[in-house]
Amino acid sequence: MLKSMTGYGRTKGKINGFQADVEIRTLNSKFLDLQLKVPRTFQGKELEIRSLISDSLKRGKVSLNVELTQDTDVESEQVNHELFRRYYKEYNKLAQEVGASTNDIFRLALHSPDVMSSSNIDEKVLEEQWTQLMPLLKQAIAHCDDFRIQEGANLEKELGSYIDGIAGQLEEIISHDPDRVEVIKERIKKHQQEIEGSDEFDKNRFEQEMIYYIEKLDISEEIVRLKNHLSYFREVMAEDDSQGKKLGFISQEIGREINTIGSKANYAPVQKLVVGMKDELEKIKEQLLNII
Repeated sequence: MLKSMTGYGRTKGKINGFQADVEIRTLNSKFLDLQLKVPRTFQGKELEIRSLISDSLKRGKVSLNVELTQDTDVESEQVNHELFRRYYKEYNKLAQEVGASTNDIFRLALHSPDVMSSSNIDEKVLEEQWTQLMPLLKQAIAHCDDFRIQEGANLEKELGSYIDGIAGQLEEIISHDPDRVEVIKERIKKHQQEIEGSDEFDKNRFEQEMIYYIEKLDISEEIVRLKNHLSYFREVMAEDDSQGKKLGFISQEIGREINTIGSKANYAPVQKLVVGMKDELEKIKEQLLNII
């Protein structure tokens, strides 16, 4: 089962007089890269949040945004009402002096220094809010993980089709190989006839060089290894845990065998198929960048 590093999860709920909105987005990254945006009251909980995310999402660039909006019928002790009014009045005055828009003044005043202060919150209330927020965090992470699994299933189908493409072209190479060998034999015979009349012709040395030449052009071992790598790639895709890095290593081995077949083939129809296999392999490598 493969998992994509692209994911999205969102949950909403109430926590002690506030409406909470938890949103998680994930993108590609070689490692786990966490970016947290949480209310000031929960900044002391960042280590717990990071631990919670890393246990489930493993890899990727993860952006978490937690927003709390106070219920309109609840007066919160977190807000310094007097200080808020002073900020709002001053910002409004400045906006009028320079002819600026006043649309964002409320938000600006609300987030000004000490208007929303965690120092005004009772520790017991803070722990209650944190206890109520935790299930929302876990739910958002679970939704994001489900999204990744769905995307991973789509990627698995694509990768499977690319592997099938390589396997199909490999079978064509196998079918071409007898003709390739005959062409090489005819080429050798022609060269043999050209040099046999030479006074410097050494039959024993010529035979040794031909044996070396034929062995160098033999691709049977590469074909067997490539088949094994393709089979192993499919096995790893079917494992319970997503193994993006492992698949990356296998794709490197697949590429090595394809390149060797191309360099040994010395036969146009086979080299054409090798180009096709390389194209499929590049598609595989591109998709592996998005797999955990």
